[in-house]
Amino acid sequence: MLQRVLGRWFGRWTAPAVAPALALSLMASLAGTAQAHGPTRQKVVERITIDAPADVVWARIKDFGSLKDWHPAVAESPADNGNNEGSVRTLKLKGGGEVIESLESYNDALKKYSYRAKDGGALPVTNYTSTLSVSDEGGKALVEWRGAFYRGYPNNDPPPDRNDEAAVKAITGVYTSGLANLKKLIETK
Repeated sequence: MLQRVLGRWFGRWTAPAVAPALALSLMASLAGTAQAHGPTRQKVVERITIDAPADVVWARIKDFGSLKDWHPAVAESPADNGNNEGSVRTLKLKGGGEVIESLESYNDALKKYSYRAKDGGALPVTNYTSTLSVSDEGGKALVEWRGAFYRGYPNNDPPPDRNDEAAVKAITGVYTSGLANLKKLIETK
């Protein structure tokens, strides 16, 4: 059949010579793509409304080095260059481990900043980027923490502690525990 089709396209003399090579090439390319898959970029977005003005909430979280002051899992969070782009923040976690992040952008007027960690450190992620922002919602603050990342194991068949589900669960846990504690700290004052 393939020889007949090729014969119509290339002429009947070339079809017998071309058909086996073309079939082999087609099978090889399909076999390669069938197994070529890897991690997909995962995303987490968490939001919380806090019964306080957006300016009050932003004042609490706007310092890139202040994560230790409101996140319950962070013991230390010094930033080597404050809120300037390129500043490096080293998170020391209360349960052990650390995460090194760099500030990518900072906008005080828009009440948001973005940062990146190439290596997730204590978290089962890689190529992690995140944005933390505060906006006004009718006199209350809406805090949004969003991130995008790859699982910690870049190859096929990751171990359970470094797969997509583990990565999403870890980042969701970081965001929800931090936002819940921030709400508690601000609303109980």
